[in-house]
Amino acid sequence: MPRPAAGRRLLAAAGLAVIALTASGCGGSVHKDDTFIDAGVTGLLDIEVTECFSDPEYSDYAGEDVVVYTPCVDGADNQSYMFVHAPDAAWDRDAVAQIGWDECGKGFEQQWTSQDESGLDYYPILPTAETWADGDRAIMCAVYDPEGRLEDSVLPAAVVGD
Repeated sequence: MPRPAAGRRLLAAAGLAVIALTASGCGGSVHKDDTFIDAGVTGLLDIEVTECFSDPEYSDYAGEDVVVYTPCVDGADNQSYMFVHAPDAAWDRDAVAQIGWDECGKGFEQQWTSQDESGLDYYPILPTAETWADGDRAIMCAVYDPEGRLEDSVLPAAVVGD
């Protein structure tokens, strides 16, 4: 005997809820790359070196994705650890991305040695064609924890000489 439509919908909804809970409980690593955030995301240009900030989220108020400064001690999704300045040239996204990966990678290795030892990862945040046309040559280097949020600043303490 066929089930009533309401029963099938309830069963389908329960099944989807189980799938959602199972998927969310699995956790897993997050990988951010040079397409995750760019200089066109509202709020990003207000982030300075060493500051923590959120992942982009849609804001009904702004009508677009925004990132928000977050005090590192409150926990955050990302932390800016350096800026790289690309040379003045015609806009070439691939070339700018390569500069970002190379230079942010060098800075990451200087501060944290390796991804395996630190448990952290990094990504470059690039200008857009529009910000580039306005003179923006800054590439932000951001560090994050692929397994979750940063609990505080992850920048290594400066070594003080004698």
